[in-house]
Amino acid sequence: MDRSRSSNDENKEPELKASSPPRELAAEETGVVPDDGLPQFMSTVELEPLDEIIGQDRAMTALEIGLGIPHEGYNIYVAGLTGTGKTETIRRSLQKRLDKTTAPCDWVYVNNFDDPDEPWAIGLQAGKGKQLKKVMERLVGRLREALPKAFREQDFSTEKEQLGEKYQERVKEQTDRLNDLAKERGFRISTSPDGGIAFIPLVGGEPLQNREEFEKLSDEEKERIGKGETELAKEAARIMQQQRDMMQDLSEEIRDVERRFGANVTEPMIESIKTSYGESKRVQDYLDKVGEHVLENLSDFRESAGSRPEAGLMESLGGGLESRPKFLEYQVNVVVGHSQSERAPIIIEETPTYPNLFGSIDKTVDQRGRLVTNFTQIKAGSLLRASGGYLVFNIEDALTEPFVYKSLKRALKSSYIQIETYNPWIPFTTGGMRPEPIKFNTKVVVLGSPRLYYMLRFYDDEFPSIFKIRSDFGTEMPRGKTQQAQYARFIAKLAGDEDLRHFTRDAVAEVIRFACRRVADKSKLLTRFSEVADVLRESDYFAGEAGSDLVEAEYVRQALENRVYRSNRIAEKITELISEGVLLVDTDGTRIGQVNGLAVYDVGDVMFGRPSRVTTSVGLGSEGVINIEREANLSGSTHDKGVLILAGYLRNKYGQDKPLALSASVCFEQSYGGVDGDSASSTELFALLSNIAQVPLRQDISVTGSVNQWGQIQAIGGVNEKVEGFFDVCRVTGLTGKQGVCIPASNVRGLILRDDVRKAIEDGEFHVYAIETVDQGLELLTGVKAGSPEEAGTLHRLVDKRLRSMAEQLRSFGAPRETRVVTPAGSEEQPPGPPKTPDDQP
Repeated sequence: MDRSRSSNDENKEPELKASSPPRELAAEETGVVPDDGLPQFMSTVELEPLDEIIGQDRAMTALEIGLGIPHEGYNIYVAGLTGTGKTETIRRSLQKRLDKTTAPCDWVYVNNFDDPDEPWAIGLQAGKGKQLKKVMERLVGRLREALPKAFREQDFSTEKEQLGEKYQERVKEQTDRLNDLAKERGFRISTSPDGGIAFIPLVGGEPLQNREEFEKLSDEEKERIGKGETELAKEAARIMQQQRDMMQDLSEEIRDVERRFGANVTEPMIESIKTSYGESKRVQDYLDKVGEHVLENLSDFRESAGSRPEAGLMESLGGGLESRPKFLEYQVNVVVGHSQSERAPIIIEETPTYPNLFGSIDKTVDQRGRLVTNFTQIKAGSLLRASGGYLVFNIEDALTEPFVYKSLKRALKSSYIQIETYNPWIPFTTGGMRPEPIKFNTKVVVLGSPRLYYMLRFYDDEFPSIFKIRSDFGTEMPRGKTQQAQYARFIAKLAGDEDLRHFTRDAVAEVIRFACRRVADKSKLLTRFSEVADVLRESDYFAGEAGSDLVEAEYVRQALENRVYRSNRIAEKITELISEGVLLVDTDGTRIGQVNGLAVYDVGDVMFGRPSRVTTSVGLGSEGVINIEREANLSGSTHDKGVLILAGYLRNKYGQDKPLALSASVCFEQSYGGVDGDSASSTELFALLSNIAQVPLRQDISVTGSVNQWGQIQAIGGVNEKVEGFFDVCRVTGLTGKQGVCIPASNVRGLILRDDVRKAIEDGEFHVYAIETVDQGLELLTGVKAGSPEEAGTLHRLVDKRLRSMAEQLRSFGAPRETRVVTPAGSEEQPPGPPKTPDDQP
């Protein structure tokens, strides 16, 4: 403290600031005039419709790089808010790039005759997959006709008869030998109807009739008969084994004959197919396997299905009881076909579930009620169907689906698709089919929010190596003449595409004004064209209701006002409560330690401003500045930070030569839903300094702005809604011509107010002030020069003096008991100390 000042200086009245007052804004500074940059036209019907992407140069550059690099990992993450035209922009960019491409190959699954649970995957030229499927169907049809016919030919029957006669002769020879042996041993052979053989002993040329006759024979005769039976039984067994071997040989020879005749039919047919697919060794191998399987299963071709007795029954039942259709092993399952394509595909997957992305293996119920499957039930997903081209889907939707993200990373790292059975609701499934993996070459483009991109990049180490390109779509672009002309052409295009009424030049200017206000910047335009398109459609509706052939500016304003009206019930109710005195807000007069702050409420489809009374209390203590909202758990972290900055400002400004011995509290009165953000920190500081200095603040000026520890006023959000919110309250309670709002100077560039607010400013009924420092705000609210703590007669001097007095009082109050002097009146006095200077006098 400067001890050289006299007591007369201390007692001077505060002076009004004579220089550098807060800047009051003119009406034209609170809006935007887009007319200067617009081309001259009567309506958008005169303009060429826009057929290009605007406002996304950075995103387009990244997109082109990602699409142009064919190497692994150069997939693209498209970041940006919904409505910025990402999907349509990507579709156009991909379509242009694919104009010079050719259709990629087809992929088919065929039966693996060696291991049916692992079907073969075969890649073919575009269109040849469907062709191979038809060729195999025709092959089976021709074999079903030609093979039975071949087996009915005379040559085949003659060769079979010759084989039969040959084996009959050999059987007869063995039978005759057995008969001769029986005669030699004194037996006769008797055969039963079921093919059994019995040896009947002969005695004197006559057969024995019963057991009694056998018992009457001599022992020598009985021994002869026993030995003869044993010898004949062994010989009969040997002959019967030889006959079984001969029948097996006969069957093999007949099968060889059938195979030979079958090969004469099948080989020419298969060889003709192989010549058509000479470029594919895999097809050649498959056709060889088909030929071998046909010859091994010729019995399946002996008669057509229609000639079988049970065919009628099966057809009446729809074939549902068969576990697998006949000749299924020769079918071809075309999982990816490009017979109708001329260029690489673009697939936009709206539902990125696991089966849709990676494919699935369907199942059917067999006659026993079991779930069964086969290779014809394999279905390809969009990741494989887009091979050679591009796949686009929303990564946020994919992350909510089970197993999708990990499977996507695995596929992109390996470049192979493994189609598997997927059913998360059935833990126990039958079958273990694992089709051969297919190599794919798909450029993946995913859409998501910027926040999700950073989360994935931070928490997933593999993510940066899979999505190396980020295409960032912004929500704003510069507002130059070129961009405004493009906006007008965009309106012309939408009007033509959706059969809307065309817009006049003034209506286009209103749309541009709306676009500037949405980004809160006079030098920028909104690039969320879906939102702009909604405004255009609603403006067209009001023009139609009025019977106008064109959309005039008044219909655009009507559409925007109606948007607010549809959603501002809560805002109107709050204004009503303020006007009725339920919510306490003063709009005139002055108060110590009280000021009107401004908050913004976001209810989803609309934002509105609400004035709130901010009050402070100050007393002796060492607690510092207490945030009542924080103590009640109603304060967000950013608001807490703003209150802590107040303490930093006080230390910087007043705590360099003394301790700050105060206990102060700050409160948003009648706030029950929580407070966040630091835009009220300057408001709270003004109320706190007012209470310390005991200087009243104007209640007809509401304040918003963030403050730093050096007293600079910083930009805040929602400035338009805040100004308009306080204006609406003042209009209801009564405009006095002195009311206004104090905003940060850095927010002037984003100030685009409603027409009625600008009209009130123009007429002097309402005011907007721009400030850069706390001092400017204090002088506006108090009418007292801010000055400095060392400058007598200033607001800061009053604050410093009060803080010094509080520090001394707290020191005196905390002195040891024995050092205090008690006066007869019961008051306490400080003990004798050093002599006081004039500045120390009260």
